[in-house]
Amino acid sequence: MAREGKTTPADMSGGTTTITNVGVFGVDTGTPILNPGEASILAFGAVREQPWVAVNKKGVSKVKPRQVTTLALSFDHRLVDGELGSKVLRDIGAVLADPLTALAWS
Repeated sequence: MAREGKTTPADMSGGTTTITNVGVFGVDTGTPILNPGEASILAFGAVREQPWVAVNKKGVSKVKPRQVTTLALSFDHRLVDGELGSKVLRDIGAVLADPLTALAWS
């Protein structure tokens, strides 16, 4: 239904976490506000090509262009503390940077 543009607010209620894409509007980041009853919301910013310092296994660094986005995670501190929220954000970033890292979780 979402791909057809027919998703209603009722179809999207009752979840634990929302993922929102502010990047589709050219926005780099934002401060997502929790939906009532949800534990967290993750916002993806625009993906832009930027210079990035890549360090190889020998410790040699080189500046290379890379696709970069900004993530913003808001969470209910009654359910999630800052340490866990930070680890979740770190892990999401790691999987986006190298999707094969997700296999290490299984």
